Amino acid sequence: MKKHEVKVGGVYLAKVSDKVVQVRIDGESRFGGWDATNLATKKKVRIKSAQRLRGVVRLPEPTGVPGQAAATADATKGEKAAKIDAWKKEVAAKVAQPDSALDKAVADAKNTRAAKVAKAAKAKQPRKPGCLDAAVQVLADAKKPLQADEMVKRMLAKGLWKTKGKTPEATLYAAIIREISAKGKAARFRRAKVSETKDGKAHALRGYFDLADADKKK
Repeated sequence: MKKHEVKVGGVYLAKVSDKVVQVRIDGESRFGGWDATNLATKKKVRIKSAQRLRGVVRLPEPTGVPGQAAATADATKGEKAAKIDAWKKEVAAKVAQPDSALDKAVADAKNTRAAKVAKAAKAKQPRKPGCLDAAVQVLADAKKPLQADEMVKRMLAKGLWKTKGKTPEATLYAAIIREISAKGKAARFRRAKVSETKDGKAHALRGYFDLADADKKK
């Protein structure tokens, strides 16, 4: 071979220690010729002249076809990039289009959350007294037995109870009777004995109630 044909980094056949081996030219030697590496032994050798080189070693392409690997890699990258671009465009198009189903789902979710918040706020409000609680209060204020209709009048007048029933006195009467029957001595109410005098005779009046602990408060 001639000196100008030798390229740094190239692989050549060379005679080293009476054997023809492959060597890689690493660079020019300061002593003349080139520094090289014996690819068989991985040892450093010096090629003194181009005449010791027998020819260029043509290394095969990784796939057996020149440039095929690089071309395949580039094609694969291009295909992936094209798919990603197409996917981005598809997503952008869907985002831009109105979606009534999605809008309805979002609105329903907001309404549900608002309803839960309102329900929670309502649950935290103090419980309004029922008819029996209100009856206890008016009997305590009256300090005397009252009939159901009179208790209802006072409860409604003081705003202690609200009802849309047509016969609130019957509702209250029944509720008091149920508590007395169910709780017995633990009930807050008791039947009261009330009478009036007519024609010189005492007549018992029915339907009066008093607080069970009324005697203790007197």
